[in-house]
Amino acid sequence: MPLPFPAALPRDAATDAGGAPLGDLPVWDLTDLYAAPDAPELTADLQWLETECAGFSSDYEGKLADLDTAGMLACITRYEKIDVVAGRIMSYAGLRYYQHTTDPARAKFMSDMQDRITGFTTPLVFFSLEFNRIPDDRYAAVFGADPALARYKPVFDRMRAMKPYQLSDELEKFLHDQSVVGASAWNKLFDETIAGMAFEVDGERMGIEATLNLLTEQDRAQREAGARALADGFAEKLPLFARVHNTLAKEKEISDRWRKLPSPQMGRHLSNHVEPEVVEALRNAVVAAYPRLSHRYYALKAKWLGLDTLQVWDRNAPLPMEATKVFGWDEARKLVSEAYGGFDPRMAELAEPFFTDGWIDAGVKEGKAPGAFAHPTVVDVHPYVMLNYLGKPRDVMTLAHELGHGVHQRLAAGQGELLSSTPLTLAETASVFGEMLTFRKMLAEAKDDAARKVLLAGKVEDMINTVVRQIAFYDFECKLHEARRGGELTPDDINALWMSVQAESLGPVFEFMEGYETFWAYIPHFVHSPFYVYAYAFGDGLVNALYAVYEEGEPGFQEKYFEMLKAGGSKHHKELLAPFGLDASDPAFWDKGLSMIEGLIDQLEAMEG
Repeated sequence: MPLPFPAALPRDAATDAGGAPLGDLPVWDLTDLYAAPDAPELTADLQWLETECAGFSSDYEGKLADLDTAGMLACITRYEKIDVVAGRIMSYAGLRYYQHTTDPARAKFMSDMQDRITGFTTPLVFFSLEFNRIPDDRYAAVFGADPALARYKPVFDRMRAMKPYQLSDELEKFLHDQSVVGASAWNKLFDETIAGMAFEVDGERMGIEATLNLLTEQDRAQREAGARALADGFAEKLPLFARVHNTLAKEKEISDRWRKLPSPQMGRHLSNHVEPEVVEALRNAVVAAYPRLSHRYYALKAKWLGLDTLQVWDRNAPLPMEATKVFGWDEARKLVSEAYGGFDPRMAELAEPFFTDGWIDAGVKEGKAPGAFAHPTVVDVHPYVMLNYLGKPRDVMTLAHELGHGVHQRLAAGQGELLSSTPLTLAETASVFGEMLTFRKMLAEAKDDAARKVLLAGKVEDMINTVVRQIAFYDFECKLHEARRGGELTPDDINALWMSVQAESLGPVFEFMEGYETFWAYIPHFVHSPFYVYAYAFGDGLVNALYAVYEEGEPGFQEKYFEMLKAGGSKHHKELLAPFGLDASDPAFWDKGLSMIEGLIDQLEAMEG
């Protein structure tokens, strides 16, 4: 899952999961970005950036519409170089911060870099505003005259999609300057609060990752203890979390109103380069499938667990016949590398440096940000992957997922800084595909039907978490932002919105403990990237459809797949999927992806007979 860049104090990497050693877990080596916060190269880049931003503004402000093709290409090349240098600095500051979010020195360095770069880049605000004022005929003529310039057109087509919603130059500059004390400040408060939380379980104080991990324990009493500890912790901080959400939703509402955006979601759709009706078709298809997917599966699971009803702490419970398998780091690495290599040796080769060159930070460490992500940094360095690895089978799948992002980001880097960034809807393609490859390898190597059943159930649960749960999250966000337009929301108001989507999506077999209504509080996507979550469901549906084409033996599938990843953000989803005979704007497309999940549930039901 790719969030803004998240990271922690190194400790003995031979951490353990319930007493089982995991081996030597890798730690990031950030020297490929900068050797240290006071590195002369960093100082030089900051000085260059300040000078170049001012120079760029002086050379081009008020002149963009008059540039010929050669002049425009030179301008964009300079703009791209600024993007690389600023991105390198912020990647370094961000990755160090996420390694230990509660370290004041790292937090200060991150804030200082953010402040300075915001200040340096304020003179560049004119660029998109003025660019969007270039008449359409002039824009088409300049960009159509030279292939070297025409390749950048998809970037600027997306930028010009914001043309109807941009404000005056003065207002845009004000919003740019104010951003460091706006959303980014609230994001940081949220991150530091979450990372600093401790939950008491049976007399032991645990961080959020370790406490959430209890929800996947075999022992039901441990799962319940973890869930209740989380509820107690969230309840204590609930006024703060409600304040964060109220403020960010209101800030977005003000910005959207001034920009005349037709809906809270529209900004995300524009940045994703996806049509609102495509997202609506996805959402409607998934909601209609709740009874055939989550409701049906969880009824099966209740039967396996010998329960009439499920509690929230049973949702991710292992099955009774499931061994408490712990994967050491070397075992996980071998499994994922072989799954990637079995699809195409180039996939394994692209993933190898993550393991050998300090591109992964895997251990659970004090103050480290929760969750996992792959951050692309900039195209002339390489991505970094963060995990909180505890050796569970789901942790192996998370490794496969984030490595998929990393491989995708490495392949797309050839497009250059402006074109390498993939819209969120397509950014999950390689990650979910990497998970599927790993799952299929594990399934093929399963020793008996019981092992296959456990793997199938685990995959179905992951798909439900990726599709059903994320669309429920999306509906929660839609309701939250709509309700906030009517006034301040109390914690109870937000709790009620959360529960309205949970019961609908999970189904009638669930009971909800007192306190579960607060579990919206820790989901970082709502804070960092409003409406990000539907990208997971989009990606899963897309990959399910893609994988079906692969299993059908599509000629040249691997080459087509690599070309799709190499395209980065240079093509629309219609162009990328056309070689596979797929079209995401066709409502039947989503049913194709959902039917794959149904097929796995069918297999599980058949194993009951």
